[in-house]
Amino acid sequence: MTDLLLTGIGRLVTNSGPPLHDAEVAIENGRIIHAGTGGDAPSQGSGERIDCEGRTVIPGFVDAHTHLVFAGDRADEFAGRLAGAGYTGGGILSTVAATRAAPEEDLFREVAGRVRRMIAGGTTTVEVKSGYGLQLDTELRMLRVARRLAAELPITVRTTFLGAHTVPGEFGDDPGGYVDLVVEEMLPVVASEADYCDVFVEEGAFDVDQARRILKAAAAHGLAARVHAEQLTHSGGARLAAELGAMSADHLDLATEEDAEALAGAGVSAVLTPGASYSLRKPQAPGPMLLDHGVIVALATDCNPGTSYFESMGPVISLACVQMGLTVQQAVFAATRGGAIALGLDDHGVLEPGAVGDLVILDAPSESHLAYRPATNLVWKTIKDGAVVVG
Repeated sequence: MTDLLLTGIGRLVTNSGPPLHDAEVAIENGRIIHAGTGGDAPSQGSGERIDCEGRTVIPGFVDAHTHLVFAGDRADEFAGRLAGAGYTGGGILSTVAATRAAPEEDLFREVAGRVRRMIAGGTTTVEVKSGYGLQLDTELRMLRVARRLAAELPITVRTTFLGAHTVPGEFGDDPGGYVDLVVEEMLPVVASEADYCDVFVEEGAFDVDQARRILKAAAAHGLAARVHAEQLTHSGGARLAAELGAMSADHLDLATEEDAEALAGAGVSAVLTPGASYSLRKPQAPGPMLLDHGVIVALATDCNPGTSYFESMGPVISLACVQMGLTVQQAVFAATRGGAIALGLDDHGVLEPGAVGDLVILDAPSESHLAYRPATNLVWKTIKDGAVVVG
């Protein structure tokens, strides 16, 4: 007996085998109990039935790297870059000032609007970082807001403490003192609100030794490691991620083959952010090279107000194909199953018995249209835990 039965699926992308045609998916109690060719599904019972009329069905998007909780915007900074100004990461502090000043309810209202648009674009799971507080109370407020998203909206949320995003102005000449604050005062308090800890390893932010100290302290509080690595300069962050067995190394625009070998050997996922490279007018991360070396690749929006104000995974998939060089199939896998692996969610990003009933029905004959038509929201219905939440 099923709660939801999808029939008439023209093309079913399961991520556990080749695409299927003329397929059906059955969901019961929020879990998939059947994903296969038509006529083999269990009896429907009194549940809902949707005829997909030849449309394509894929797993829900898993956006494994975002900075969704923030106040204000940085449109002027974006315009300045278009006029020739460089980017060093310093604009983060303007968002920090706005976010520190914003009441918690205002932060939630703004981020909830972003997440509703993400769900409409097919995202069913999202990672949300702090990092625009750089002081205990604001970092904690950001994490609470992120946790609340999962309680009030139909989306799975994983939270990341990014207190080490940059050094706040009040510690400008004492980065070591700020690292002490993160390790000794912030981590013991925020650990209960976070799943992971991240550090921006970059010139002008934190070096490898500082990052290692923070991430080891985070591990003692039960937080898995993630690392912003090799984005603006080759900082050594990827090697650190491999050394620590981190969940992921993110960005990796300047990653080398040696970095790729280290990540693959340690089982560290690569979360790539084509929207940031596009917005900064920088070369894309070497996605094909990472795949060739056996690294699990994920794609993410990196939604943030300064360098990647993307809320939808569709354009990110297109950028990954057109500019980065991934195939459509590699990009769709990376935006679904790859993201789930990067977050440690074994039952997400795949359509097979036992997996969560998170999927997207595309109003298109194949997933290739995501790359082919990047300015069109092709989502006909978003289904979360077996319930239609959009469409």
